[in-house]
Amino acid sequence: MIKRLKAQLFKSPYIFVSLLVVPLSGFFLYARYSASEFFIFLTGSLAVIITYLIYEYVSLGHRQAAISLERGECEERFNLLQVEIIRERQANNSLQLKITNYSLLKDLTEKLCASFSLADTAQIIAADANAVYRQEEMTVIVYFLKGTLGEVSLAASLRAQNLLNLKAKRGDLYDQWVIKNLKPLLIEDTKNDFRFDPEQIRNEDGRSVRSLMSVPLSVVEKMIGVLRVDSSQEQRFSTEDLRFLNTVGSIGAVALENAQLYERVEDLAIRDSLTGLYLRRHLMERLTVEISRHLRSDEELSFLMIDLDHFKKYNDKFGHTAGDIVLKTIAMILTNMFNQPGQIVCRYGGEEFCVLLPDCSKRKAGQLAEDVRKRIEAQTIILRREKTHISVSIGVAAFPRDTHTKEELVQKADAALYEAKASGRNQVAMASPSESFRTKEEK
Repeated sequence: MIKRLKAQLFKSPYIFVSLLVVPLSGFFLYARYSASEFFIFLTGSLAVIITYLIYEYVSLGHRQAAISLERGECEERFNLLQVEIIRERQANNSLQLKITNYSLLKDLTEKLCASFSLADTAQIIAADANAVYRQEEMTVIVYFLKGTLGEVSLAASLRAQNLLNLKAKRGDLYDQWVIKNLKPLLIEDTKNDFRFDPEQIRNEDGRSVRSLMSVPLSVVEKMIGVLRVDSSQEQRFSTEDLRFLNTVGSIGAVALENAQLYERVEDLAIRDSLTGLYLRRHLMERLTVEISRHLRSDEELSFLMIDLDHFKKYNDKFGHTAGDIVLKTIAMILTNMFNQPGQIVCRYGGEEFCVLLPDCSKRKAGQLAEDVRKRIEAQTIILRREKTHISVSIGVAAFPRDTHTKEELVQKADAALYEAKASGRNQVAMASPSESFRTKEEK
């Protein structure tokens, strides 16, 4: 209670002065007119009061200093708490971002595990990388490495989750830098980066690239491709963005390598190891699809069966290695002559080959067969420094003119082939049409 009264007293200086002045004035008048010896008491009282005031003043200064110090400490603690709150918010935001990114990586891994196609895998990588950067001006590009010369080809390109058709299919200096150095690349502003000359950057698409980040798609220093994100605005990417993109690239590179291996194994399962031509199993699968398609159209499907004449003599005279050379040469000629979309060249077995010709009439197939027969006959093959030539016999059949099923189509072409051989070899024979499909002229 006393402390509260003293605090109120010192807070009101007028009351305090009044309480001192009024008694002192009374004592002074009393000593002046009644008892002069009272001045000694008055002097002592003043000395006591002054001493007390000095004490209170000093105490007040100490209390003010303590309050000021405590206030400073409170402000310091407040500032520290604010800094801690900001750090906690940043940590929380960073944690949420990491959770989001890890969720994206989890989804990416699951999608890639279910993809065995090289093109689909590249599209998945581009789509998931693009999901992180949804700005309209950002472009995600995936390049494949071709051969050993460092050339790249476009595999996938997206902008804001939409497919983007880029005219520049082989990358630029930035992509070549990543391939050459096998390191990630981050450029905050392409106009201020001393490593690259803007005048040498040829942008065939007319896109303005001001900032970009790019990472190599590699597995144990084996370069597979490049994953790149660029923007038309500067200062769009940070080192944290590059670090996450590098993680996506590392996962994607393994998936791309697996897809390449899968396609290679799948290709080996349907292709002949010697000639590189398709095998009979793949031919029959394609034949089923093509016959189903031609049943719904008015076009004919033609089929050539080709057999090398006297091939056993080449093996006996020059050896099996020379025979392999002949088979490779014939395969090369057939591949070069039948290279239109849909046309399939297969090694049927041994020295037999066959050609599937969709949307091709029997008459035209006969002309093509005669052309390829002449081309093979004119081909010079050098075996053990000896120039030699080889000839082929060819049987031609067509669907639905000659047959009703794929098995019968192959049988008809094979029968025509043996007819060509029986007639003296090195010629083309046409299969006889089925009765229900014979024209009036043929009947």
